[in-house]
Amino acid sequence: MHHYTDALKKYAVFGGRATRPEFWMFWLIDTGLVIALVVLDDALGTSIPETVYALATFLPSLAVTVRRLHDTGRSGWMVLIAVLPLIGYLWLLVLLASKSSTDESYGPYPGTAEPLPAH
Repeated sequence: MHHYTDALKKYAVFGGRATRPEFWMFWLIDTGLVIALVVLDDALGTSIPETVYALATFLPSLAVTVRRLHDTGRSGWMVLIAVLPLIGYLWLLVLLASKSSTDESYGPYPGTAEPLPAH
């Protein structure tokens, strides 16, 4: 659950990295909440709860996706390939599922300790 709340706290942080667990746990919880809200919308006969949630989580979702692309060593602009019908989403899914890059262009490799200061 902390991956979800961490992503919400970093709602406008487009720099840095998001590890695979951070990204996929965010999307798993997000998808579960969307499904629950769709059921609620159906029961209430309205689409207000899901619409409000979608608007509230759009920016955090975009930010965590851009950070995940950075973690794979790619530019955040690669998120735009999703606009290509069908193939774009599949291509983006493959990119998001790939291993972390050791390239430090977008910040230190996750899981590595920060260097100790010299005494």
